[in-house]
Amino acid sequence: MRLSPLVAFSFLSLSSVLCAGALAQNTHWMPDVTEKQTYTLHRVTSKESTGGNTDYRTVNPGETATLLDADGPGMISHMWFTISDPESFHLKRIVLRIYWDGESTPSVETPIGDFFGLGTGDYYSWQSEMLSVGSIKALNSFFPMPYQKHARITITDEGKQAISSLYYNIEYRTDSHPLPPHTLYFHAQYRQAQPNHGWSGEWYGNGDPLVVYKRNPDGADNYVWFEAQGEGQFVGVTMSVLQNQDGWWGEGNDMFYVDGAPLSAIAGTGSEDYFLGAWDFGGTPYSYQLYGAPVVGKEEAGSRSSVYRFHLDSPIPFSKSMKATIEHGHANHRSDNYYSVAYWYQTEPHMPFPPLPPVDQRVPALQPVSGPGNVGPVGGVSTTNR
Repeated sequence: MRLSPLVAFSFLSLSSVLCAGALAQNTHWMPDVTEKQTYTLHRVTSKESTGGNTDYRTVNPGETATLLDADGPGMISHMWFTISDPESFHLKRIVLRIYWDGESTPSVETPIGDFFGLGTGDYYSWQSEMLSVGSIKALNSFFPMPYQKHARITITDEGKQAISSLYYNIEYRTDSHPLPPHTLYFHAQYRQAQPNHGWSGEWYGNGDPLVVYKRNPDGADNYVWFEAQGEGQFVGVTMSVLQNQDGWWGEGNDMFYVDGAPLSAIAGTGSEDYFLGAWDFGGTPYSYQLYGAPVVGKEEAGSRSSVYRFHLDSPIPFSKSMKATIEHGHANHRSDNYYSVAYWYQTEPHMPFPPLPPVDQRVPALQPVSGPGNVGPVGGVSTTNR
């Protein structure tokens, strides 16, 4: 595929900050195949060491498997997984973590399905420039992930049944040249609100006066995609919604707060607008290189939708801190369930992540709306936006 000039320029700009010396001498995240590359390419894999065809690993409940344990300087260029696990919602129960340069807390921590945009806990095919789920349950990431000293990738089975077959191929490059100063490291953080607590227990149309005249100038009670401290740039988000109420789940504005400013530096015009769709997505799924809505549910309780947006054309920079948010319905009047992963690059050390919700609370569950401003959680479980 030939990239448009705009997209090609965006990758050039992104990689000039991310990639190191001879790891990417042409300062492009995807090497120029007309030039000789000087890095050494490696692959760690689940293949059977004897050369047989039992090319997978089994991970028992409660077990953490280390998939990659490599010294640097280097850069992870591609990750591929496919999983056979008999347990329902295993995409929510298996946790992916990535650690840089010997840090004690991960820079990537997310259920594996959510990392690949499968936030409803179900498999479906979709594609973008950085992430895709192709063929049958083939999970792929092409995010460039540089590191100076060390990289470690783990998988933890937090379910009650074993992962019977975990297949993986992880490609990474090494080189003797150190990373450039101020190289930004890849981060990904999972958050959820099951449910978002809205101010209305009933559905109001977008033209209803109760909605039209409601204001949310400071983003109070917005759903939070991520918060970070340090220097870096936000590059995208995947998000899934399980509707607890009938009607359109959107009309929530995206709001980005940069370097401690009390008001949003960037604000949008509605949920589907931020994800570069229009008119409630028109009931039609779509999937493009930088944006899409691969799952578009009916506008009724119990429906599921999944959306994504990557800012590779213009990553959103921050010098001290960032908080990225979106309203759940206009002025936060709805009480649907949201599940998301934010992706960004920053200098280390990073701000500590909130703890993952308990495994059973990560499984999408309908939360009946019992009255205005009052959402009755199923089974007494209420998981707020972590």
